[in-house]
Amino acid sequence: MTAVSELRKLYPSAFRVSETLRAAGFEALFAGGCVRDWLLGRVPKDIDVASNATPEEVEGLFERTHALGRAFGVIQVMMGEEAFEVTTFRRDLAYSDGRRPEGIVPSTPEEDARRRDFSINGLFLDPVSGEVIDFVGGREDLKHGIIRAIGDPLDRFREDHLRMLRAVRFAAVLGFEMEEDTRAAIRTRAADLGRISVERIRTEFVRLLTESARAGDAVELLDRCGLLEQILPEFLDLRGCEQPPEWHPEGDVWTHTVMMLNELTCPSPRLALAVLLHDIGKPATRTVDADGRIRFMGHAQVGARMAGAWMRRMKFSNALREEVTGLVDRHMNFMNVKQMRVATRKRFVASPTIGDELELHRVDCLCSNGITETYEILQQVRKAVEAEEALPEPWVNGRDLVGLGLKGPAVGKWKRRAYDEQLEGRFESKEALMGWVRGMTSDECRMSNGECVEFEPRMDTDL
Repeated sequence: MTAVSELRKLYPSAFRVSETLRAAGFEALFAGGCVRDWLLGRVPKDIDVASNATPEEVEGLFERTHALGRAFGVIQVMMGEEAFEVTTFRRDLAYSDGRRPEGIVPSTPEEDARRRDFSINGLFLDPVSGEVIDFVGGREDLKHGIIRAIGDPLDRFREDHLRMLRAVRFAAVLGFEMEEDTRAAIRTRAADLGRISVERIRTEFVRLLTESARAGDAVELLDRCGLLEQILPEFLDLRGCEQPPEWHPEGDVWTHTVMMLNELTCPSPRLALAVLLHDIGKPATRTVDADGRIRFMGHAQVGARMAGAWMRRMKFSNALREEVTGLVDRHMNFMNVKQMRVATRKRFVASPTIGDELELHRVDCLCSNGITETYEILQQVRKAVEAEEALPEPWVNGRDLVGLGLKGPAVGKWKRRAYDEQLEGRFESKEALMGWVRGMTSDECRMSNGECVEFEPRMDTDL
């Protein structure tokens, strides 16, 4: 546990907020997650202050404030560029929408603690004395690594359905066990998750995937609690979807994906979602030949469409959806790397998402056949490309090719071919390269009524 003096060094402005409230005769305690993290020896992400001051009284004490949730007793206090939430000790009235109370009543610190979600989040810290104030058994649950709902867990999850997903996230991120009555209540009320906005669910789910030490275990806990089918029912089809044992000795697609998620360390949302969804198309494409050979023809492309549909349903941004589906769609392209020309490999690693694509491929290999040769080849190519200033501008552009009489798709194809030859270093100048292009296309580009007939040049295998 970090000393209060150390916490003051990290958040001096938070202490000034509490001191201002106390100087005016009000109580001021640090509350919730910051106390939990402080007791665990973790650096709190932010500091929340609980007080018996009303929102109007808080606004009267500070120059810069924002009424984030005046109806719920919450005022944001600005100290320079830092923001701190000051919340009035409260008791919540009835909940009707599975999200927020219909109103609040000012109350005591003990009543305030008992209306919170989990015991580890119901703690207060006196910033002056350093005393931890515990009305709900939170310190004991922290000591033993337990996630326990405060009071009747059915009531807590009826009040705010998102608390069910938060319980799983806290257990996964902190490495805690979930108390049995709390878990049973989640299973009982799991279907209620569908009553709240997908945006709230999406935010919690992404945090679970990116902040958990073992995201695969977190997904399995979601399943045991009955929540996964509410969020991503397509994933359930991965269980029991057997794979070729010579390539996947680890087992079915579910096992493979869970193992991959567990291999990730602080992944970006893009990478975490791509790993989660990379084989989502396998159940729909699985076939078994007469000789017993298992195939998943086109599963990457089918999976990309399924991933895109789910991400639209969950209202992810268009940009993130396109990036994730791109990773899913291309994750099988790595099997062709050994046959690629040097220039093609250079362009392959120049992708703006190559870091996450390589990590997806690495954990895909580690959690199946263990062969990482392709990953190592591309890492070497990537290092070589990064050592260069940048990939050079193409010498040959579309206008040059149109000037030779090419048109339509042929222009783009020969532009790529010319750039490959340039990257291979086979020509010393644009003039020499143009001479080669002119010779290669002269027999195929035939004039008809003064127009160039479109043609399909013979190309090396490319991605």
